[in-house]
Amino acid sequence: MERKGFNSNFGMIMAAVGSAVGLGNIWRFPYIVGTNGGGAFLLVYVLICLVIGVPILMSEILIGRRAKSDCVDSFKKLAPGKKWYISGIIAVIASFLILSFYSVVAGWSLEYIYRSLTNAFAGKSPEEISNLFTGFISSPIRPIAWTFVFMLMTMLIVRSGIDKGIEKVSKIAIPILLLIVICLGIRGLTLEGGREGLHFLFYPDFSKFTMAGFLAALGHSFFTLSLGMAIMTTYGSYVSDDNNIVKSAFSIAFFDTLIAILAGIAIFTSVFTFNLDPTQGAGLAFVTLPNVFPRMPGGYLFGVAFFVLLALAALTSTISLLESSVAFGVDSLKLSRKKASVLAAIGIFLLSILSSLSNGANSSLQIAGLTFFDFLDKLTSNYMLTSAAFIEIIFLGWFYDKEAIFDELSNHHTLEQKAFKAYYLALKYITPLAMVLIILSSLGILKSA
Repeated sequence: MERKGFNSNFGMIMAAVGSAVGLGNIWRFPYIVGTNGGGAFLLVYVLICLVIGVPILMSEILIGRRAKSDCVDSFKKLAPGKKWYISGIIAVIASFLILSFYSVVAGWSLEYIYRSLTNAFAGKSPEEISNLFTGFISSPIRPIAWTFVFMLMTMLIVRSGIDKGIEKVSKIAIPILLLIVICLGIRGLTLEGGREGLHFLFYPDFSKFTMAGFLAALGHSFFTLSLGMAIMTTYGSYVSDDNNIVKSAFSIAFFDTLIAILAGIAIFTSVFTFNLDPTQGAGLAFVTLPNVFPRMPGGYLFGVAFFVLLALAALTSTISLLESSVAFGVDSLKLSRKKASVLAAIGIFLLSILSSLSNGANSSLQIAGLTFFDFLDKLTSNYMLTSAAFIEIIFLGWFYDKEAIFDELSNHHTLEQKAFKAYYLALKYITPLAMVLIILSSLGILKSA
């Protein structure tokens, strides 16, 4: 049976960009840029994406397209009788766990769309807005209800298939997301603090750039491009044989970084105009910015637009994360897409209840000194994703046939790939070294101070 996939290269790129663009691009990326040397961090980050991130992205798409299967079965097909499929198992479990707490935060964005529509922040003091957020996430019912709504939307999209579900939604959502972030950025540039916000984002202060900044740039390049999550391998399996993998990978990295930078412009021009703290991390979106919009001309509309932006960014990521588990269910467990979608969504939602309650009622129940929410975040980000990606690149760079890699990247010798030697050098030596640095940092062996 022919494997159903993306109908167009544009649809594939939009879906992959949607996976890469998430909540982290809207608030985390601008925050880590500002606290790690501004333009200095940005420059290093872009170079890392080009030299390390893009080659791994190409590799994951290549593995999926070569085998035409999910992340686990792909390794079984490319390396029969070997244990390399362990990488796929780790990646699928990681995407399952990530979605169980990511969907909770995604649900928060729906609550804040409602609050911005009802003008709930008008007339509130910063302390009152902060208390609103704390009270909401610690509630035992409301966050779980929004998580259910978000997971239901995600499941219905993934259940509809690649072309009729994921591709169709991504082709609409990503252009809308890009339009919203551009409008917010232009609005921010017209504010009094526009110049100061741009300085905070782009001025290269190398005195603040440390080993910690380098490792942050290295780590963020992996996580923002959805590497080690089984997503890009899964999407690669739906890519047609005439798709140019190299161009697609660079397009994905370009749009992902562009949206992150535009979000930074929109956020920090607003924050500096009203003399608020730009280093709030997660609180920047749900605590600091709700203070900004009521005080801004046209702030009601821009407040609604911002939280719609957050929700769209979250949705395009949640459908990719769920698709990793569903593809495993379909290809490796031989379930129907509808059954795999429902079962995966139910399992993830049940786990998300524990994540949500750990912000309130069950906050005292901790693992290794962390709440259940934070434990899953650390486990996946620091250990599982890096392990999956490391095994993957070692397999491709050292144990898989070099000629087969070139055959796939050149579309069976129909495309000229002049940069293949540079790609293979990065795959074999540079990328594994970068992964070792990340793993040592995660384990606390390599000090990042």
